[in-house]
Amino acid sequence: MAARALKPWVPVCLGALLALWVAAGLEAVIIGEVHGNITLPCGNVSGQRGLVTWYRNDLEPVLIPSSNSSLLPAKPHFSLANASSLHIEALSLEDEGNYTCREVLNETRWFQVWLQVASGPYQVEVNISTTGILPNGSLYVAKGSQVDFTCSSSSWPPPMVEWWFQAPDSRTEPFGNNLTVSSFTLLLMSQNLQGNYTCLATNRLSGRLRKVTSELLVYSPPSSALQCWAEVSPTSIMLQLICRWDGGYPDPNFQWTEEPGGVILGTPKLGVEMLNQSQLSDGKKFKCVGKHILGPESGVSCMVQIRSPSILSEPMKTCFVGGNVTLTCQVSGAYPRAKLLWLRNLTQPEMLIQPSSRILITENDQGSTLTIRNCSQDLDEGYYVCRAENPVGVREVDIWLSVKEPLNIVGIVGTIVSLLLLGLAVISGLMLYYSPVFCWKLGNTFRGQDMGDVMVLVESEEEVEEEEDAAEEEEEEEEEANEREELPKEIHKHGHIHRVTALVNGNVDVMGNGLQALQDDSSEQQSDVVQEDDKPV
Repeated sequence: MAARALKPWVPVCLGALLALWVAAGLEAVIIGEVHGNITLPCGNVSGQRGLVTWYRNDLEPVLIPSSNSSLLPAKPHFSLANASSLHIEALSLEDEGNYTCREVLNETRWFQVWLQVASGPYQVEVNISTTGILPNGSLYVAKGSQVDFTCSSSSWPPPMVEWWFQAPDSRTEPFGNNLTVSSFTLLLMSQNLQGNYTCLATNRLSGRLRKVTSELLVYSPPSSALQCWAEVSPTSIMLQLICRWDGGYPDPNFQWTEEPGGVILGTPKLGVEMLNQSQLSDGKKFKCVGKHILGPESGVSCMVQIRSPSILSEPMKTCFVGGNVTLTCQVSGAYPRAKLLWLRNLTQPEMLIQPSSRILITENDQGSTLTIRNCSQDLDEGYYVCRAENPVGVREVDIWLSVKEPLNIVGIVGTIVSLLLLGLAVISGLMLYYSPVFCWKLGNTFRGQDMGDVMVLVESEEEVEEEEDAAEEEEEEEEEANEREELPKEIHKHGHIHRVTALVNGNVDVMGNGLQALQDDSSEQQSDVVQEDDKPV
């Protein structure tokens, strides 16, 4: 807002008065302040002074102090000083005006003085439409909000009001293009408009000024979500609870509580809380509440639940001398994340395994692996311990590593083949021993014979037994016949046996003529039997 402009007729009147005062012998313009004292001189004359009389406002008929002692002053706070000057005590605004001094010595001289009385400025009042006030008196507003500035002061004449702005770590500069304003508005407050705002009120007559400085802070709520987590302190084995709510100004306040129950842990502000071992147990919950000055009033919260690790691995592993083996250790359920260690020997678990050219240790989210290269029975066989630990608990699992000599594959294969061949030979021998018929069938199969023909020629098992009995009887008869010297019959019967043997042995040539011979023999046998039956008993 521009400064209040003077009315156009005021300079004209002042010019006319000045011209009149110069013509009348105007000496000075005296400015005094309310409640102050002032002395108005009667011309610039030295030496002997004549009779001096003071008049007010263009020789108005009111007589005021003079050198004539018989005249009393018009007001009690007026007095004559040095027999010529007018002294006024405890000035008030009513004392302002034109004063004329008349001196009569050898001649009469007139001197005029214009007395102006200034008041203030008093009680400069600054009003900033802010969001709130801090305990130290600082004002704060929300980022992006609209803010109105107003400054006022009681003064005569009305004061000149200016606004000055000083950003942090910078110099003070006039605000608003050096315009004299008593009020203005900022539509969108930003972070670079944070600083000290000064309202300066100056009395145009006396030059007296007063100022009021207000610190205005521009706050913004956090732009991210509240986050909380637990981790192991890097400097100790204690558990560290951390709460973060980024993106706001100023930093929010935090409060950790133990749940359920809401037991407060430590003091708020920083959002970091250290817990010792006695405060920890598997499955315990902790709650963080974050509060910002711009709200919400109840704040926002998040929860952390701590757990001891669970561990799983294969109890036994095997490695061949000179080969590689990998031991796996899987960890789950640990919060905060567990630290994994590989130890050697069950009786001395403090022997920590360190990575080397032969031993490789890798970790991932699921656990850890221990890889041993070029296994040695003396160096590597034994118990291995995988340990998972966090501030909540410690878990271990034992793994037995067995290192063996590599197997002779060629010898094993040869032994297996030999055993298989021996088994086949034994089975074949048993089959040949207990089933000659099967052997005969198998022999005919290899020779390409028709199994139907063989079945026609080969007698059943019962017939074979009957034939064997008959053969025994025949042998007995043959023996008797030998005694009786019945050679033709013996030769006939033996010829039948030879023919059957030829058939069993698969002699095709004999078999071709053998059928007829068999028929002849059978007819002869029947005739012999008939003859024998006909014999008298």
